Amino acid sequence: MPRTGRISQRETEPDPIFANQSVTKLINTVMRQGKKTIAQRHVYTALKLVKDKTGKDPLEVFEVAVRNVTPQMEVRSRRVGGAAYQVPAPIRGKRSLSLAMRWLVRGAKERSNKEYHTFSEKLAAELIDAANGEGAAFQRKITAHKMADANKAFAHFRW
Repeated sequence: MPRTGRISQRETEPDPIFANQSVTKLINTVMRQGKKTIAQRHVYTALKLVKDKTGKDPLEVFEVAVRNVTPQMEVRSRRVGGAAYQVPAPIRGKRSLSLAMRWLVRGAKERSNKEYHTFSEKLAAELIDAANGEGAAFQRKITAHKMADANKAFAHFRW
């Protein structure tokens, strides 16, 4: 934290193939140990598989999937008088987008190895499911919204 002024948020450059910042963010989320070319290969192969399976524009399917998985509310822990309450709070745009990306990648990683052999196949299946309102990432969003709805009584503790 700087003592003076605010830190400006760096803009992510669009990816070389689709010229889209969201695809770059997905690549950066997939990336492990700084191996960006491997992450790019996984994501581009997954988007090619999405095009082959659905016959639609892969970028459009990706955008719909991200929109379906992006949460609007979450619960945050807040201590009041010695007790911790789960207080529902709205999510800012950048955090909601990063949560959606994380949930998509996590949902792809947790898919079984029996049906899918490569990570690209798993990611493509997760993107298709998320675009259709199914899959692990979409379930995480539903769970987060249910938790926020269940704890509406503590909304007055919002800071």
